[in-house]
Amino acid sequence: MSSVLRQIWSIRVMLIMFLTPLILLPLPLYIGTKEAKTAFVLIMMAVYWITEAVPISVTALLPVFMFPMLGVVKAKDIAPAYMSDTLMVFLGGLVMAVAIETWNIHRRMALRVLLLVGSEPRWLMMGLMLSTWFLSMWISNSATTAMMIPIAEAILIQLKGTSEILKKSEDTPEKLDDVELKEIDLKEKEVSSKSDVDSETGEGKEDEHYKRICKAMSLCICYAANSGGIASLTGTGPNLVIKDQVDLVFEKYNEESPINFASWMSFGFPLSCILLIVCWVWLQILFLRCKGACSCCSSDPFRESSGEKVKAVIRQQYEDLGPITYAQGSVMVLFGTLVVCWISRDIGGIGGWGDLFEEGYVKDSTPAILLAVLMFFLPSKAPKIFCNADKDEDDVESPRPLLVWREVHEKMPWSLFILLGGGFALAKGCQDSGLSEWIGEQLDFFKDLHPYVMLIVLCYICGFFTEVTSNIAIATIIMPILSTLAESTGVNPIFYMLPAAISTSFAYMLPVATPPNALVFAYGHLRIIDMATAGFVLNIVAIPLLVMAVYGWGDAIFNLETLPPGFVVNTTQTANLTFI
Repeated sequence: MSSVLRQIWSIRVMLIMFLTPLILLPLPLYIGTKEAKTAFVLIMMAVYWITEAVPISVTALLPVFMFPMLGVVKAKDIAPAYMSDTLMVFLGGLVMAVAIETWNIHRRMALRVLLLVGSEPRWLMMGLMLSTWFLSMWISNSATTAMMIPIAEAILIQLKGTSEILKKSEDTPEKLDDVELKEIDLKEKEVSSKSDVDSETGEGKEDEHYKRICKAMSLCICYAANSGGIASLTGTGPNLVIKDQVDLVFEKYNEESPINFASWMSFGFPLSCILLIVCWVWLQILFLRCKGACSCCSSDPFRESSGEKVKAVIRQQYEDLGPITYAQGSVMVLFGTLVVCWISRDIGGIGGWGDLFEEGYVKDSTPAILLAVLMFFLPSKAPKIFCNADKDEDDVESPRPLLVWREVHEKMPWSLFILLGGGFALAKGCQDSGLSEWIGEQLDFFKDLHPYVMLIVLCYICGFFTEVTSNIAIATIIMPILSTLAESTGVNPIFYMLPAAISTSFAYMLPVATPPNALVFAYGHLRIIDMATAGFVLNIVAIPLLVMAVYGWGDAIFNLETLPPGFVVNTTQTANLTFI
């Protein structure tokens, strides 16, 4: 029996691929309506996404041929969903992120922050989290985590080496100054890290306090990356999913979508800061045993010596980067310009530089693509007119631009564009076929449920589902349903959609939940129980914090308790809803 089960398990992917459409065939063949045909595609994509029977970006291509073949949406109408204005914002942001990675600016920023925060474990952890958190607003969470882990490993190895020396010197502390530690470079770090993991898992002889520090510093990176993605519109995929969905819903009622880069950051940035602090405090309590005057906070000459050694390693790595180059300065100026343009285009109630153009013509994608294109033209070295006139005339080779296409091609996550586009195409099919409206009619019984109770339930469902499947896939599936639920119950669609989309980023429990979790888990300091224990509490705490943010400044920014005028005209609901 067990051998039969093993054989079935070995072909599970093929079974899922072929049995799923066969089981669902009655929908398009027997029922045959447009709604049923769209439900056929929706359920099949959901199964493929959740089980990952095929790559999730491949599943995202199904609407391109299935909707036209089933007579749901014409091919010429479904294809543009894969390159929308929202994806242009994402493209411009990622091109800027590639430039930052190419010129090693992210590493310079991270090391600089670590030099500023101090050398105590708790402050080193805060420095790692701040660097990861800020970078993950603009660079992909995976790339940020992959860059920060080696830095954390170098710090951990230095802490371990110093700890062993201090342990040997406990009886003769006056001889501590004569002890010299070997200098650690990044190449030696990776080898040492793996050997340390082997010894830890094999014999378990490492110092328990050092083990806890390793776990805390590993988890702090992935948690900060997940939290940082919430802060900006381009920080993570679900943010873009909801933006496109809200644009579609508001366009249907001839209303302008209130979600742009400035409004999103006004809501997401404070929430992200709160989550970062909560994660930092919780990791201290759980792993560093910080309760009042804890050991890591107390004054200890041995620990101070260890801190100086760690700081020396960080300083050496920072100095190895050399002075800021012309290319790095240029990219930082362009990056700052892009952020300012995004924030100042449309500041709610005040206006912005977007008012200089005819309404609707300029969006957040405009400066994103403009500055992305500029980086392929601007030189990476100062023009000769700004250089020393006595420079050798033989040096006539023109400098390379800030970016070349090869670098963008190699580092750009192209599959993510297909995944997002597939979600947008699926949403368009649900809307055009009438499936969204049908789902809304079936959800009428939720009218008697208090909106905030419903919101908490939805957020917990999304938060725990994202632990086992892609957060973009979950957001893509749930957003059209929530928009219809909101319309059918007379609630502002953003009230349900925004918190649900953000809650899909609360993936703290399992290594498979997000790439950052998987990356830190692969370094071997963590067990699944460690991540699950720390993440479960954060999953429970994060949802109430999110709902409080919606109730607090979320309503002030998006006017969530009022149904937009266009929605009122097209529904029988009243404009002003009572939430309290």
